[in-house]
Amino acid sequence: MGKFVISEAKTGFMFNLKANNHEVIATSQIYKSLDSCKAGIESVRKNAPEAPVEDQTVENFEQKSHPKFEVYADKAGEFRFRLKARNGEIIAVGEGYKAKAGCMNGIESIRKNAPDAEIVMDAKADA
Repeated sequence: MGKFVISEAKTGFMFNLKANNHEVIATSQIYKSLDSCKAGIESVRKNAPEAPVEDQTVENFEQKSHPKFEVYADKAGEFRFRLKARNGEIIAVGEGYKAKAGCMNGIESIRKNAPDAEIVMDAKADA
């Protein structure tokens, strides 16, 4: 089972969703309060399992409605994803992947891990 690890940043709180192997599979924005960070986690839990994938790396891609995962290529040519909530806000982002298959595996890992992931405070608690 995965874990949402909440850590304090200079200007608020953020979370990382970690898989069983302790690899970070998604990261949040910085939230001003702990409560809003926890609300972001609940949004990921709620939206990730059923969110369709909008593959923006293909020509004439089909636009999906929110919530959705957007797959895109960054300036370095790596594949990335972002999970958007119903309101269109980005609630989680993934790292850069050299291959699109790795990016898609990251999305599947979020779908699998997020719904039942425990919430832990502070990255040190994950050691």
